Amino acid sequence: MSVFTLAFPKINLSGIGAIEALTNRLETEHSNEPGLLICDPAMVELGFANKLLESSLNLTLFSDIRPNPDTNTVNQALDSFVTSQASYIIGLGGGSAIDTAKAIRILSANEGPISRFNGVDTVNKISVPLYAINTTAGTAAEVTSNAVITDTATQVKHVIISDKIIPDISVNDPSVMLGIPSDITAATGIDALTHAIEAYVSVGAHTLTDYASLESIRLIAQYLPAAVDNGEDIEARQMMAYGQFIAGLSFNSAGLGMVHAMAHPVGARKDLPHGVCNAILLPVVCEFNRPYRVEKFAKVAHVMGVDTSKMSEEEASLAAIEAIKALCKRVRIPKGFAELGVKESDILEWVSDAMNDPCAAGNPQPMTTQQVIQLYQQSL
Repeated sequence: MSVFTLAFPKINLSGIGAIEALTNRLETEHSNEPGLLICDPAMVELGFANKLLESSLNLTLFSDIRPNPDTNTVNQALDSFVTSQASYIIGLGGGSAIDTAKAIRILSANEGPISRFNGVDTVNKISVPLYAINTTAGTAAEVTSNAVITDTATQVKHVIISDKIIPDISVNDPSVMLGIPSDITAATGIDALTHAIEAYVSVGAHTLTDYASLESIRLIAQYLPAAVDNGEDIEARQMMAYGQFIAGLSFNSAGLGMVHAMAHPVGARKDLPHGVCNAILLPVVCEFNRPYRVEKFAKVAHVMGVDTSKMSEEEASLAAIEAIKALCKRVRIPKGFAELGVKESDILEWVSDAMNDPCAAGNPQPMTTQQVIQLYQQSL
């Protein structure tokens, strides 16, 4: 068996009150040192940023974060970092805020622009500590070695993969997830399911990631509908936080695949939410991958609640695809990109970027250009 890597945050704080636990820790470790808090405007409006801003921490707030963070956002956040003379960074939010925080961690120790670091293991060094507080049960940005930044000049998503940008402390506090709207809960939840399934069938999968992936799939299939139906269901929020977290642990080691590779250019060029792009593409790409991982897709069906006791492996693997489609429908994911204004004429713009995306190498079966085009067409 080839050598594999497992890389995690040094410390993980999970459960109700985890944000307060982090705050207490930072008040001791950083005292009056200046820090930079990066979050999106919703975290300020909902009052969640105040848990940190009203503490004794000496924080400068940068809240100009938008979905699909781009190079302009990174440059503005870097200016705030330099001006504040921050000695540490806190990312509060979903993937957009935390990925921006990761980008600033890179640029605090390396000459930019951030586009220089596209790809795998391109980051030479880091300096300031990074703490990540996750507020959505989906991206697992708080635990992973990935950051995705859209280049405003080229409309290409730069996928940066380096264990050097994994946060030092990750936080999952379900109490800040209670106010998330149902559509965002659904999209981020299927994003987490995508992480787990892609890691499970990827070329980099191994025994440890397989266990994590299957448990993540089980938790998400069981608790995502409840979280979508009732955003105040704290048990569902907690279980989804666990599910997305262990999916992050899994793909941090095993890698991802063509769902993400194909989703990145759509999100970049059409400015669509990453979770929605993944959710639309997941069943389409899984249908392509199924013949190459029949045994694994059969197990996916089982952990998603399908009674496979009287099915052959082939039948169970097919049932997994139907279970994925049914879950997406259950949580009201758009049926296809056409509902979001995408036209067939857009597709050819995305193919080259998808084929060259760092995530593509993890797919269980390489795709040809024509196959990518056909899958995009099916996703409409």
